Amino acid sequence: MSDEEKIVIGKGTWIDKLASEMIEREKQLGRDTKLLKVESGLGASGIPHIGSLGDAVRAYGVKLALENLGYKSDLIAYSDDLDGLRKIPEGLPDSLSEHIAKPVSLIPDPFGCHDSYGMHMSSILLDGLDKIGIKYNFIRARDTYKNGLLKEQIHTILINSEKIGNKIAELVGQEKYQKFLPYYPVCAKCNRLYTAQSYEYDQSRRVVKYRCVEAEIGSKMLKGCGHEGEADISKDLGKLAWKVEFAARWHAFDIRFEAYGKDIMDSVKVNDWVADEVLNHPHPHHVKYEMFLDKGGKKISKSAGNVVTSQKWFRYGTPKSMLLLLYKRITGARELGFEDIPALMDEYNEIEDIYFGKIKVDNEAKLLKTKGLYEYTNLLNPPKVSSVHLNYRLLIELCRIFKEDRKNMVAKKLVDYGTIKNSDPHVEHLIELAGNYADDFEEDEPTKIEISSEAKKALAQLVGVLESDKELEDLQNVIYNISKENNVQPKDFFMILYQIIINANRGPKIGPFIVDIGRKKVAQTISRHI
Repeated sequence: MSDEEKIVIGKGTWIDKLASEMIEREKQLGRDTKLLKVESGLGASGIPHIGSLGDAVRAYGVKLALENLGYKSDLIAYSDDLDGLRKIPEGLPDSLSEHIAKPVSLIPDPFGCHDSYGMHMSSILLDGLDKIGIKYNFIRARDTYKNGLLKEQIHTILINSEKIGNKIAELVGQEKYQKFLPYYPVCAKCNRLYTAQSYEYDQSRRVVKYRCVEAEIGSKMLKGCGHEGEADISKDLGKLAWKVEFAARWHAFDIRFEAYGKDIMDSVKVNDWVADEVLNHPHPHHVKYEMFLDKGGKKISKSAGNVVTSQKWFRYGTPKSMLLLLYKRITGARELGFEDIPALMDEYNEIEDIYFGKIKVDNEAKLLKTKGLYEYTNLLNPPKVSSVHLNYRLLIELCRIFKEDRKNMVAKKLVDYGTIKNSDPHVEHLIELAGNYADDFEEDEPTKIEISSEAKKALAQLVGVLESDKELEDLQNVIYNISKENNVQPKDFFMILYQIIINANRGPKIGPFIVDIGRKKVAQTISRHI
């Protein structure tokens, strides 16, 4: 049977495949499938970047796919705001250093607008999800522990702590939980988390005994305050170590799916075992995704300064462009920067044209997959009609020319070129985004284009004409004649010029467009390609 004849699951994307594998597994486990909960963990210790947002967006995609296959599903967005602050993220005040190792929900918000540092960071992420249209059920670690929602799981884990400590050493080579319990109380005296090491559990009273000692935090040694005390696991603030906490959460909230980044593979390996063998709750279905990297190939990190946030993204691109980035695929590390936005904006237009049949795709499998991707990018609620399409790089070029009264001037040019009939709020919004991009970024590096030797000769001749101070009556005609003289088909020559100037195969009438951008500027751009 050929690939084309295979049964298509849902909308034919990787998201549908994942949802269907998950349902299959649930049936094999014989579990109730009335409500299938998916979870995404939100880090609250640093500035949330696109990777953190991507985790929740993809989990929501799985929720949509499950609903599309006829199941009820819920996304839980869990903020780990009891996590201790390990280091000060770049750009934040040094005054935070006195709060190192304290749970982020106990640290005051340095910006003064939320109840804590942790809630400030979570709210940035939730704002991004709201702008994209993701629906979620928000749960905070602080409330989860405070309200004793994990107390039974904590109890079971602490009773089995010796077995767990040995298994952690066996699975991932980490030996510290053979010496200490996998539970950190918040020290009653100094409010720190990781310095308070618990060494004994009294089962009957459900209290851990701990002492606040020196601990390694974010590759630095931090002195404890020396306090010795007891903490009640159902009343006093404290949290499970990461190596066991996911398992407790999965059990308590009945989670059936959670994706994870490869940087926490070890934690997931241990948590899966704890869920299966200690808590007797089969671990959720997983998918592993790669990290987003910055353009230098480094992992985008909340505490380094190389953060691509959704708030900054929406200054230049639409929420749809971000959803497209996140739903296109899940595997493979990807270098990511704001300079990817123009291509994503234009790619969205292309998949919309395929969806509405304006671009023909002969390969049936590719057509189905592209239509499915378009539907997920619209959160399975696609519009009835296509939007007005404008080449984003064309807009950037026009915004570089017109800085004063930009919206009117650029819209007027688009009407002159015959690109639009008239302006509307959608067009104005796109001009605003492209204008921000034009103001904030230098021109992009030229993309590599295959150019024949004849076309190169024609381009060199055109550069000479554009650089000369000679008045030109009709540049369109001059370009046409140059292509003929050099044995290049005029339509091919125009296409090369569009590719060089706006990275597209077509655009407005080339002669007037070059005059608008500026003859000398275009001559420089062409020269970089020959």
